[in-house]
Amino acid sequence: MEIWNELGDAVSTRLRCQLEFLLEVDRLKQVFRRSYLIGLDRNENTAEHSWHLAVAAMVLAEYSKEKIDANRVIRLVLVHDLVEIDAGDTFIYDDAGNAAKEAKERAAAQRVFGLLPEEQAQEFMNLWREFEDRQTAEAKFAFALDRLMPILHNAFNQGRGWKEHGIRQEQALAKNQPMSDGAPELWRAARTLIKQWLD
Repeated sequence: MEIWNELGDAVSTRLRCQLEFLLEVDRLKQVFRRSYLIGLDRNENTAEHSWHLAVAAMVLAEYSKEKIDANRVIRLVLVHDLVEIDAGDTFIYDDAGNAAKEAKERAAAQRVFGLLPEEQAQEFMNLWREFEDRQTAEAKFAFALDRLMPILHNAFNQGRGWKEHGIRQEQALAKNQPMSDGAPELWRAARTLIKQWLD
């Protein structure tokens, strides 16, 4: 890119890698999800979703089933969807899409995180893997938040997204029930909203 040539020696190789990564992740603003923004007639993009999850982690940390490091949860939720730059957003109820999701996201993680200096690339890969594996208390809670936010968006838009895609109550309950592993009280609230809007 021409701008890098103009900067010349003013930017180290390390800083250039980090800036290129930041420019690349800006593309997350172009990845749209199925959830509508509350009160607006447009879909949420994944960058907005990630920001909302980070705020939710700060506000709702007390509802984790286990003691957690809220700052680590914030890191997990900010990193886990960066792979959607390449892999796109896979609709939770798309069984065929979800079957191919892991391989697409793994390749995306290697490319996107690979833009960073080696130790940062490894750190981001580890955070992404931790979220996906859902073995730590932080990852279980982060997963619960990731499921909660679209439920809130759907409920406070009169079930619009669910209705447009023909989602049935039993589907929504089954797909979101794993929330209880990380945040039982949040799952109880989410389950109530699902039942209310998917009667």
